[in-house]
Amino acid sequence: MNQQAPTLHATPIVLEGKPLSFADMVRIGARRAPLAADQAALHRVAEARVVVEQTIANHQPVYGSTTGVGAMKDVEWTPDQLDAFNMGLVRAHHFGTGEAFSSETVRVAMAIRVNMALTGRVGCTTDLVEAYLSLLAADVVPVVRRTGSIGCADIGLMGQIGAVLTGAGEAMFDSRRLPAGDALAAAGLKPFRLAPRDSLASISTNAVGYAAAANAIREAAGAVRVMLATALTTAGALGASRDPWKAVAHVGTEREAGIGAWLYFNAKGWDWPDATHIQDPLSLRMMSQVFATGFETLVAAGKILLAATGRTDDNPVVAGGQVLTSGGSLPLDVTVFLQTAQLGLAHIARNSFNRCVLLGNGGRRGLPVNLVQPGAIATGFGPIIKLAGELFARVLTMTNAISPMSMVVAGGIEDEAAFLPLVVERLERQVLALRRLAALEGILAAQAMDISGDAPGNVPGIIYALVRRHADTYWQDRPLSAEVEAVEQALASDALMNELISHSTIMELDEFFALGPVA
Repeated sequence: MNQQAPTLHATPIVLEGKPLSFADMVRIGARRAPLAADQAALHRVAEARVVVEQTIANHQPVYGSTTGVGAMKDVEWTPDQLDAFNMGLVRAHHFGTGEAFSSETVRVAMAIRVNMALTGRVGCTTDLVEAYLSLLAADVVPVVRRTGSIGCADIGLMGQIGAVLTGAGEAMFDSRRLPAGDALAAAGLKPFRLAPRDSLASISTNAVGYAAAANAIREAAGAVRVMLATALTTAGALGASRDPWKAVAHVGTEREAGIGAWLYFNAKGWDWPDATHIQDPLSLRMMSQVFATGFETLVAAGKILLAATGRTDDNPVVAGGQVLTSGGSLPLDVTVFLQTAQLGLAHIARNSFNRCVLLGNGGRRGLPVNLVQPGAIATGFGPIIKLAGELFARVLTMTNAISPMSMVVAGGIEDEAAFLPLVVERLERQVLALRRLAALEGILAAQAMDISGDAPGNVPGIIYALVRRHADTYWQDRPLSAEVEAVEQALASDALMNELISHSTIMELDEFFALGPVA
């Protein structure tokens, strides 16, 4: 996503406490539309705030507002101590380390925080909502180092955003990384005074994890979308039977039938080789089932994630005219479904790896071992197929579930966690490996087509042409590292995704994940 100023005449995205879409989050991250808060939703925020203030006025303790947090939950602050406590709370939770999230992800995280507050369940002030919207409008983007959350409210991540509101920490402004106070001043903004409840509301949410998960799910869907095209290219190079793609419409799930129909349609338009006598290897025959299941797990994770953007995960919450303690800060549903998607991606990786081995083993259609050109003195592609195995192993090792791991902190008060940001990071690593695996499969398939004298069309023709723009036909042994990386980058480009979608859309998937151009 390219950073840009919001289009002056673009229709605003109105946040109202309802689930966001992937397209919404793409627009927010790339600043393609201004943001506004729904007035009725702001009224809900104000009403919930009255409940909090009345509770405090009645001398009832409110967790994180008049009391400490975590192991200090029983420490009560006097009215004259509240300013110092609220200022210190966000700054104490600025403990993230390491590489920073992208500005796109942080923008989306701030928008999710606002959207959750607009449910009217948080009890923060309307001023806090406006403060976040002001940061977004001015494009003051807090620097959020990504290591610092156990996935039970992103306190170490959100604390880096909340600290910037007060003038502490760092922020990106005008393409510069600045001390927060300097960034605010340059944008014409002032440090924000956090009222009781505003401080905890600025840290006790999983908004960063949700924003990062949304981006990772979308990137994974895009990678699988491309791998479907490289898989079809291999099927053509090996002369696979197209019958299973017709059969699945009669015996498969709805998603399997849709993927089968896409494969069958996009195999037409050129002289498709016919090398099959009775049965193809399973990695060819079961492509519809493998890819459909992979997509299904991503859709399920995506739906759960989008629902989470439209409800509050704060503690405490305001409901029924009361301030109630809540267990909603555990993002377990999102995390578990995301881990299921990781398993689906591992099956897609294995499917691709198996086809790479088929291509390298030779035999089908008389292809030579290692795809060495007839008469050439070369080792060929045998060694690089080990890379395919390593990439598959990378994807597979990210599937071990980590969300059930035991962790007890804060004097035994905090003994549940989901590790959502770490799960997201593992999904991101899977996507990187999948993209490289797609590049490798595309290169091998193109070599097989050249040896057989194929002239592929339709989607295989698109993939073949892309590969040949970055990697020549293999005649003699040469270094392949840079070529694999160049093909990988081209396969991951917006240009290819746009071409695939304009050529033959998978409507419900392309629209749901906002693949292709987003205005």
